[in-house]
Amino acid sequence: MQYLLLLHADESGWSKMTPAEQQQGYAAYMAYTEALKKANAYVGSNRLQPVSAATTVKIANGKQQVLDGPYADSKEQLGGYYLIEAPDLDGAIAWAARCPGASHGTIEVRPVWEMVASQYPSERSTAAQAVAGD
Repeated sequence: MQYLLLLHADESGWSKMTPAEQQQGYAAYMAYTEALKKANAYVGSNRLQPVSAATTVKIANGKQQVLDGPYADSKEQLGGYYLIEAPDLDGAIAWAARCPGASHGTIEVRPVWEMVASQYPSERSTAAQAVAGD
């Protein structure tokens, strides 16, 4: 089963680190990524740009609203993610606990709800049409 590990931390923390601390942090994430790969648990990962680059989009009363910044203003920001394979939630939690981000932030573990087209053929086609503007 796939799980998304959402890495939340104070994004200003990186700039407060010395170059040596940044190098050590980078090495820790690379080692963690390599461990995931060796265990065949790694599916993908990426860092996110700062919340200052975020744009929030929503529809209210049928009108599109586009706002600069994140949806929520909080002490910690979503800074990146790992998409992993784990046999169960306990396995995903074990990987989350090993993530370097757990020592300076919060790792949210979310099971991926895999949508299979054959499960919802009429709903998926309707949703696809709505997104495409048909």
